[in-house]
Amino acid sequence: MGVSMAAFTTFIEQFSDVLWNSLLLFLLVGTGVYFTVRLRGVQVRRFGEGFRRVFGGFTLRGKKADAEGMSSFQALTTAIAAQVGTGNITGCATALVSGGPGALFWTWVSAFFGMATIYAEAVLAQHYKTTVNGHVTGGPAYYIRAAFKGKVGKVLATVFSVLIILALGFMGNMVQSNSIGDAFHNAFGLNRLAVGVVVAAIAAFIFLGGVQRIAAVTEKVVPIMAAFYILGCIVILVINAKALPGALAQVFVLAFEPQAMAGGIAGVTVQQSMRFGVARGLFSNEAGLGSTPHAHALAKVERPQDQGAVAILGVFVDTFVVLTLTGLVLITSGLIPQGMTGTVLTQAAFSQAFGGFGPIFIAVCMFFFAFSTIIGWYFFGQSNFKALFGEKLLPVYSIIVVAFILVGSTLKVDLVWALADLFNGLMAVPNLLALLALAGVVVAIDRK
Repeated sequence: MGVSMAAFTTFIEQFSDVLWNSLLLFLLVGTGVYFTVRLRGVQVRRFGEGFRRVFGGFTLRGKKADAEGMSSFQALTTAIAAQVGTGNITGCATALVSGGPGALFWTWVSAFFGMATIYAEAVLAQHYKTTVNGHVTGGPAYYIRAAFKGKVGKVLATVFSVLIILALGFMGNMVQSNSIGDAFHNAFGLNRLAVGVVVAAIAAFIFLGGVQRIAAVTEKVVPIMAAFYILGCIVILVINAKALPGALAQVFVLAFEPQAMAGGIAGVTVQQSMRFGVARGLFSNEAGLGSTPHAHALAKVERPQDQGAVAILGVFVDTFVVLTLTGLVLITSGLIPQGMTGTVLTQAAFSQAFGGFGPIFIAVCMFFFAFSTIIGWYFFGQSNFKALFGEKLLPVYSIIVVAFILVGSTLKVDLVWALADLFNGLMAVPNLLALLALAGVVVAIDRK
């Protein structure tokens, strides 16, 4: 039984690698390039507008979310809660170990084009949102049905909804709670199950409060979480200031010539650097995956393009700020070629500067990053569960998610991790097809 399960897990991992590193790599980046051209560099044109909309009225005591939706800022923080997760800590380390320091450059490239894709997602989510039982709802399931009429649209929308419930709501949240359990066990020696009970209890309390409580929590937690982590990274980069110019040079030079200078990793090719950088970047900021539109659909804005401009900021914060700072901390530490990867590498880099406080700092950040992602992913799955089964069965969904959070904190099941990765990739396909089919609608709205 163990052998067959291991073989099946290996098969799923290989299939997922093929999906992410070939089909999705080209489809996600291609979609971003397409929308960048069709929308005349919207990520540059509307960046200032998005920045003003987000930070012009910045407050941790925003308007209360209601049946009519969330504020634009609450929608963005709910989206960022999902985007800024453990991938910014462990995923970045994996990309740099596998693709060399040059991989960071390719995460920037993917994020730049991803900003155009996420703009299109937010615009369509706003345009096709609807009201069910007095509550505003929306997301890819709704614009997929608009893109493909009849049975084809219904089937693709249903497939998308099932995949996102499994990938994020259930398995993804199990993966996140496992990261929290690991981090607190390694830093403080705490029992993983005890950590899981606390995380599951807090999550259940937030879930029971519905959209209102989710919005209230994310608008407070996300800015504080991001500021705490960013400040920690900046302190380390000041300590490592002498190594910073060399690190930046590595990022640009090794993106095109992996063996050109010291700090390169033996055997890494330009193709590997590009592949790991782009794939990890897109996995981190979620542009094109179809997750964040659920939050942007609920924003109370005058025009769809207003929320599209705000959505651009989500990718910017995730990749150009948080992931970039992580990458520069890891590169300036000089630890990348030494055989470590994932959370261990990141903890080692922070320990180098912070001493014994390093693992504690990463554990605290891991908690906030992973827990905020749990909240965002629960909400995305909930929107689709409600679309498939109605509101009456939502308590069943909540109970299952809490159970997965509890089990995930103690049990790292490789198959669950592999399936989460695979379903995450598969759900992007119907979303991207709908985005491309509705490109004309996005362009028409953008030009109003």
